Amino acid sequence: MRIKLYAFCLFMAGTIFVLSSCQSTEAKKTEKQSIKQDDHAEHDHSHEGHEGHDHEGHNHSHDDGEKVAKDSHAGHDHSSEEGHSDGEIIFTEAQAKTAQLKTEVIELRDFHRVIRTSGQIENAVGDDVTVVATTNGVVSFSKSNFTAGSAIKSGENLLAISSKNLLEGDPTNKASAEYESAKNEWERAQSLIEDQLISQKNYQDAKLRFENAKTTFNALSANRSSNGVLVKAPIAGFVKNKLIQDGDYVTVGQPIATITKNKKLQLRADVAEKYFSDMHSIKTAYFRTAYDNKTLKLEQLNGRLVSYGKGIEKNSFYIPMLFEFDNVGTVLPGAYVDISLIAHPIPQALTVPVSALTEDQGVYFIYLKKGKEVFSRQEVKIGHSDGERVLITSGLNKGEEIVTNGVYQVKIAANASLIPEGHVH
Repeated sequence: MRIKLYAFCLFMAGTIFVLSSCQSTEAKKTEKQSIKQDDHAEHDHSHEGHEGHDHEGHNHSHDDGEKVAKDSHAGHDHSSEEGHSDGEIIFTEAQAKTAQLKTEVIELRDFHRVIRTSGQIENAVGDDVTVVATTNGVVSFSKSNFTAGSAIKSGENLLAISSKNLLEGDPTNKASAEYESAKNEWERAQSLIEDQLISQKNYQDAKLRFENAKTTFNALSANRSSNGVLVKAPIAGFVKNKLIQDGDYVTVGQPIATITKNKKLQLRADVAEKYFSDMHSIKTAYFRTAYDNKTLKLEQLNGRLVSYGKGIEKNSFYIPMLFEFDNVGTVLPGAYVDISLIAHPIPQALTVPVSALTEDQGVYFIYLKKGKEVFSRQEVKIGHSDGERVLITSGLNKGEEIVTNGVYQVKIAANASLIPEGHVH
């Protein structure tokens, strides 16, 4: 009984202790909150309480900060300067005179669709003649300057072929001996045939032998000289190529040189098969050589279309198209050229000269004249080109004035205007 009573007393005492501890903890919390509120009252950060905390000279307000930033940036203005506000380029009259500046007012004009390709300059058919050896022997040229490009007159002595000291002997002496023998036999056959002492066949054989010997003898004797048998130029023109050297041995019929009249040339254009359906509409062409930036027009060279292939050449992926034109002396036979085939016309098209365009990473630009000394750069989209002018599909309007010469100098001025004067860090 005593034990139970003792346990009960202990339980009640613990309960009272716990309750007392809780009340004490709550009282302490209340006391701390009271102290904190009192402290906060003493250090009030409200605007009223800041009257004693003078911010004059230590102002954190945004208005005054922006003013300071603006004042400090006044000498470092990033805004566009006058004359550059709309991307304008100032190019003075003095600069224009130095650059030989030229402009053009855009007008609508007829423009022809162009097929760009490449090809080669060739000699016209029938314009070349090959000189061959008329006998066997050793060659000696009549003139030391017999080289490619040398001018040749018709009938001029080109070389001599000598058979002296050769085992086969002098062909002229042989021809002379054969001629005399054939002549005697022919005269004898004439007297015998009258008495029917020889057959008609023997008579005809003697006659044929005499005529052949006579032809050979006349040919050799007519061109015979102390140096051998002469070979003469069959036409007037120029030496295209020399196939042998002085002192070479040649045989009858062997090519010695090629002489060209050099009056006509051919332009061979290699056309891709995808343009085959357009080839019937092509009438002329422009071309440009690698050694000259000038574009040549066939109509100015009395040129004409000769023919075009109806199929693809063997070992090739192109269809040949041939034009013929007069050789004016400025075109090199054998040269490879860039060709613009002039096809379907485009009426009232907007075009600019090739010289007016500049390119930057695949984007094309022209320079517009806005005022007396004011220009601007304008992006454009381009189409076909005929070698002289380029079709503009967008970015330009009729009546606008563009720079056609001195474009590079204007471009330099545009790049310089990107950094305004006085912009110093």
